[in-house]
Amino acid sequence: MPERVMFTMGDIACAEGALSAGCRYLGGYPITPATEIAEWMSIRMPQVGGAYVQYEDEIAAITSVIGASWTGVKSMTATSGPGVSLMLEAIGLAVMTETPLVIVNIMRGGPSTGQPTRGQQGDIMQAKWGSHGDYQIIALTPASVQEMFDQTVQAFNLSEKYRTPVFVLADETVGHMRERLVIPDEKDLKLEYRKTPTVDPKDYLPFKADDDLVPPMALFGSKYQFYATGLTHDERGYPSDKENVQIELVTRLQNKILHNADKIIDVERIELDDAKIGVIAYGTPSRSAKKAIKDARNEGIKAGLLRLKTVWPFPEKQVAQLASEVDHIIVAEQNLGQVYHMVKAVAAPTPVHLMAKPAGMPQLPHEILTKLRDVNSM
Repeated sequence: MPERVMFTMGDIACAEGALSAGCRYLGGYPITPATEIAEWMSIRMPQVGGAYVQYEDEIAAITSVIGASWTGVKSMTATSGPGVSLMLEAIGLAVMTETPLVIVNIMRGGPSTGQPTRGQQGDIMQAKWGSHGDYQIIALTPASVQEMFDQTVQAFNLSEKYRTPVFVLADETVGHMRERLVIPDEKDLKLEYRKTPTVDPKDYLPFKADDDLVPPMALFGSKYQFYATGLTHDERGYPSDKENVQIELVTRLQNKILHNADKIIDVERIELDDAKIGVIAYGTPSRSAKKAIKDARNEGIKAGLLRLKTVWPFPEKQVAQLASEVDHIIVAEQNLGQVYHMVKAVAAPTPVHLMAKPAGMPQLPHEILTKLRDVNSM
């Protein structure tokens, strides 16, 4: 068993976070820069009574995770962008069948094979829009080794509570950096577990939601008999081509997340009380932004940071508040501008400046400081 205080890498912290959250199954396929998660789980899962299975590809991996979840086991997979590309159809199935599971994407350079050993943040829109149809997704963006642990636990809690796939989107730098990790006692984690039905089996409707828009979830092999399908289905789980059934179903799937967005979304505000320039960043670039803002304030530039710990659902209220407080916004992300377009739409008419860097090395503090100087002189 690991020590409660470790000096370790982000990928291993993620694996330990999953285990602490109660994950007992990982279906995966090796891929840089997420392979260390699978390697660590192959050792640790047998120690806690769980199972790690390596499959022939990512499609098999994600579908096995869906099946495992329906047996009542907290389940996950860990991959990178090319692997998520192969999983997208099955992710849509998990959304439609309301299957709780966690997908860890240690983001690397792309498109295609790209730069396997270099980090980027090019999969933000893939997580939200990769599968087809109207749906919402939850995606968290850790920026440290400790957050790789903490947000993996949070991802499992959210997936269980809202019966939905949840992404942990970490860039390669966060996955491979080594820092101090503190593993808390299990009693301090406040773990969530999916609701299960309490009605008589003859009265059970598998997709009849409670007031929170989330239906209780029976398990395969239990006394409850039911049908789970990716087709549009009514409360019984039976396929339907009726317009009202489709409208009601997809609306509920969206609203169970959107109506709880204030409970899901998490941001960190740094030095924003008197800021004239607000920086928005997430993952590794946010670490550089913290240092750049400290240096900028030493020069008399009133800058602050809105760090996004959740990118989906998008923190519109928090961005709109920032836009009302500052004269300019800078979005620093390790891509050509994915969150930038969301910020620009919400922040108008406050000017929004993109600091894009679709390369393996994130924005460095002195680069962000230079951008702050330029914007401050406008």
